[in-house]
Amino acid sequence: MTITRRQAQELLDRHGLRPSRALGQNFVVDPNTLRRIVRLAGVEPGAKVVEVGAGLGSLTLALAEAGAEVVAIELDRHLIPVLDEVLADVSPRPRVVHGDALELDWSAVLASAERWQLVANLPYNVATPLVLDLLDRVPAIDRMVVMVQREVGERLAAGPGTKAYGIPSVKVAYWAHADVIGRVSASVFFPKPNVDSVLVRIERRAEPATDADFDTLFALVRAGFGHRRKMLRSSLAGLVDADAFERAGVASDQRAEQLTVADWGRLAQ
Repeated sequence: MTITRRQAQELLDRHGLRPSRALGQNFVVDPNTLRRIVRLAGVEPGAKVVEVGAGLGSLTLALAEAGAEVVAIELDRHLIPVLDEVLADVSPRPRVVHGDALELDWSAVLASAERWQLVANLPYNVATPLVLDLLDRVPAIDRMVVMVQREVGERLAAGPGTKAYGIPSVKVAYWAHADVIGRVSASVFFPKPNVDSVLVRIERRAEPATDADFDTLFALVRAGFGHRRKMLRSSLAGLVDADAFERAGVASDQRAEQLTVADWGRLAQ
């Protein structure tokens, strides 16, 4: 129940299609990689799984094979007939939703259950905003395993003091625990991209990492990382005074990438 490279090409040819660079379409065509994703995601029979960027349906098939009840989101209207063909005989039949994941009414799409997990090969061009948007707006999704460009994945899971640590890292840490759980070669995609990918696991916290005001916290984070080479007393000038640094237990000569989400929370408070 997976799609090989040859079958992917035949499907596209039959429907008169070509992969869209504008939509970041790189389809996984290696059965072992697809089963690995499903295994690492811990998908069990009856699991409620949402997939964003269903493409030709190769991961959709692997999820269905594991017994998941799948809602597959696809932006490209030209691929909807392809998905209808590929999934025609699958039981239980995945539900295909045509739409932009950044604009969907998620409460309606996921109304059939209280808890969902996201398992997806995310288009490179929307991976970061989509993950952050889902963490902000869709609490029903409490677990994710996403395949993304290596640099993007490292940024999402980065910790303080690392080169990749930035605003997305703090946002993810505010809502969830994240780690890189595997690497994926470019050779498993059709067409083959110029970059390698990683699998990132994100598990939502029961409560945010800090009870500081969200807007205040991320105003500080944006200001700090907007001048990440400067010390905090300079990058946060006018927002945080010397006494506030002292009360928060944060040294004003540190830089933004050195602070944990808890540090940012204390500064915000």
